[in-house]
Amino acid sequence: MSQPLPGYRVRLGHETPLRLDCGVELSDFTVAYQTYGRLNAARSNAILICHALTGDQYVAEPHPVTGKEGWWHMMVGPGKVLDTDRYFVVCPNILGGCMGTIGPKEINPATGKPWGLTFPVISIADMVRAQAMLMDHLGIDNLFAVTGGSIGGMQVLEWAALYPARVFAAVPIATAAHHTAQNIAFHEVGRQAIMADPDWHGGDYQAHGARPHRGLAVARMAAHITYLSEKALQEKFGRKLQNRAAVSWGFDADFQVESYLRHQGSTFVDRFDANSYLYITRAADYFDLAERYGGVLAHAFRGTATRFCLMSFTSDWLYPTEENRKIMHALNAVAANVSFAEIVSDNGHDSFLLDEPEFHRVFEGFLDGAAEHRGLPRKSGQ
Repeated sequence: MSQPLPGYRVRLGHETPLRLDCGVELSDFTVAYQTYGRLNAARSNAILICHALTGDQYVAEPHPVTGKEGWWHMMVGPGKVLDTDRYFVVCPNILGGCMGTIGPKEINPATGKPWGLTFPVISIADMVRAQAMLMDHLGIDNLFAVTGGSIGGMQVLEWAALYPARVFAAVPIATAAHHTAQNIAFHEVGRQAIMADPDWHGGDYQAHGARPHRGLAVARMAAHITYLSEKALQEKFGRKLQNRAAVSWGFDADFQVESYLRHQGSTFVDRFDANSYLYITRAADYFDLAERYGGVLAHAFRGTATRFCLMSFTSDWLYPTEENRKIMHALNAVAANVSFAEIVSDNGHDSFLLDEPEFHRVFEGFLDGAAEHRGLPRKSGQ
């Protein structure tokens, strides 16, 4: 990207490096982030948003690369669910990302060259530890709430497990406590598509002035199918043809759904790095919260005082309600303060990114109740 990215950058780990789960230490590394609203005098109104696999820190404003609206613009802003007249909202680009936070596309100071595949393999917990260092830098000892969907929801769970005293409320959305074999399988298809692209050059494509855009586009197409539901695809596309009256008897995009997926793939490569895709999907595949606690998920939350609100969607087959309920049962087992809502929606996994009034109502209601217990001012008009 030729132009500097807007937003905030901070270098962390000067005095105390970030020790990754793989055993490598990162020092003097960059984290990029955006903020919305104002931190109150008591520093008690901060909400951390953890973004998903293909998200970034540009939550509520036009994206600097694509110009599209922020990925959660319906949720974050004055008077919205995450009301920036009331809360101070922070969203960092995750560790391993490609929008300013250290990752495989950034320069390794030891070599003066992009990290590429020499970048250490990371975990979801590593992402959260880096976020905690950012909160320390910002002088935020305790978060009012941590929230996120999908892989962002995994980060929320790690926050609750690693830093329970720092999280007043946690809202993990459409997520799971570990990846299933099916989740891993879809990610592996995407990774293999990227690595099979001749322009990948063993992960060293930046040195060759190349980009494995074809492989990354295919990875995005395969993943995007998992974000939707069969009903949504059928209702939107069915077997309708794309700008033609009959099939071409060839391999162009005859069907509208083919054209749609090709568009999703081609636009994605403009803003995302292929190696980041490898690293973040691998981090998600390695995620298994119970494993660190003797295989018992409930032990991850033992003694927690955090308030939880779990939400899933009826048509989400990537992280189905069944996986979210396992988290709820683990929290119930340790007598945690937890509520759960399954939102009826035909929009699949991506429902948390869309205009789903019931989802917004439940989310806002939970935050209002938590804010009252936290002693935060009421929303204007209440």
